[in-house]
Formats: sequence, C-alpha cells, structure tokens
Amino acid sequence: MSKKHSPKTTVIGIDIGGTGIKGGIVDLESGQVVGERFRIPTPTPSTPQNVAKVVKEIVDELSGREHAPAKDAPVGITFPAIIAHGVSLSAANVDQSWINADVDHIFSRELGRDVQVMNDADAAGLAEARYGAGKDVKGTVLVITLGTGIGSAFIFNGKLIPNVELGHLELDGHDAETKASASARERDDISWDEYAVRLQRYFSHVEFLFSPELFIIGGGISKRSEDYLPQLDLRTKIIPAELANNAGIVGGALQAAVHFKITK
Repeated sequence: MSKKHSPKTTVIGIDIGGTGIKGGIVDLESGQVVGERFRIPTPTPSTPQNVAKVVKEIVDELSGREHAPAKDAPVGITFPAIIAHGVSLSAANVDQSWINADVDHIFSRELGRDVQVMNDADAAGLAEARYGAGKDVKGTVLVITLGTGIGSAFIFNGKLIPNVELGHLELDGHDAETKASASARERDDISWDEYAVRLQRYFSHVEFLFSPELFIIGGGISKRSEDYLPQLDLRTKIIPAELANNAGIVGGALQAAVHFKITK
C-alpha cells in the first residue's frame, strides 16, 4: 500500500545545473522525492529568459501531478552561483548574463508565485543535514561536492552558513578545485590512487582550518567512494552522501518551506 502524501507537506524543488534542469515534488516529512523527477536539458544559451521558461515548464508539469502542492505554493530553486539576497553574484556553468541578476524576481515573475533561490551546493548540504548522512550531527558538518568544480556547504548544529566557497581555497598556488575536483581527475587522466593523494592534501587543509565533526562527500563521484575514501588519513570522519542526485531538489524545497514557514 503506497504512502499518502498531503499537498500541505509537499513542496516543489528545482535544481538548475549547467547541463540539465530537474525538478521533483518533495515530501517534507521524509525528505523523499514523490514519484519521478522531471528533467529538461539546460537551454543554450542559458540566459535568464531561456532558463526561466524551462523552469516554468518543469513546474507546470509537476503541478499537474496527484501529490503536488497548491498551484500558488512557493517553489524552492537551486542555482549554480553565489546567491545573496536573491541576487546572483557569480555564474558557474551558466550564461554570464546571470551575474548581478535578481534571480528571485526573474523566477517569481515567470512562475507567478513566490520562490526561494539558493546556491546548489548549499541546498545539497541542507538536505544531507536534515534527512541524510548529517542528520542529528552536532557541531560543524562540511558537505563537499566533487564535480565540475568543488562545491561546499557549511552546516553548524543543523543550520546552514550560506555561500562558503571552499572549492576556491588557494592551495599550493592553485584554486583547489582546479586540482581536486572530479573533472580535474578526468582532465589529467590520473588513477584513483593519484587522485586520493590530491584529495588528502585538500581535505587535510580544510580539516586544519575548520576542525569539523564530519565530512560528507557528494557529487556523482560519491558513487565511487570506495575507490578513494579508504585511502584518506584524517582525524575527521568522512562518508559519502546519502541523497545522491536528489539532494539539490530536496534542499531547495526545504529552504523554501522554512523561509515561507511551511515547516520549521
């Protein structure tokens, strides 16, 4: 017998990436995506107007489903940029016209409803802290996503400290993500053993700076965690993320629900 999902406990989350935009209906009680995700490739060029149209298409599709929230319910949206007061201060893997754009206004105008926009790595971290590998962990939890770059989320006692860009720490004269991201491993065609050496240098440095209670590793490469995590020698426990590719959708929906007081 399938679980009942009330529209009062569901929120739509949208996760915008450089290659795809995906969305889902999130059950706030469990942190699970209800039904199938809906994905559309990121448009080219990925200008605000083009991206907003795709986001509306996804929201409209999800809004027609059985467990969807009310038609005027707020939507949570993650975006690959530093977001401050709803404005994009950078643009990672999307059109540069997003820099200094009022992202909240662009999406709320297109959708005709309230939105809450946040950085994509922050969203993944928030989801892991509430529902995943970081649930009930006290102190500092650092969620590090290894992908095209290095994303990071800083969680303290379950609360998000937004826009902590640990992928851009300078390490040995380089932006850390240019050496230790998943794409850097592929670009340089190095073995997992060689990659683990780079990750050791990076995580040792971050550990020294923040003394976290836990590292959580996200991004697609977290599926291969057995190839490199056992080789790392850290004081801090380090484990793979649990929510995988749904983390952004879930975290975005959760942030919207908290901001608009749908849940605590």
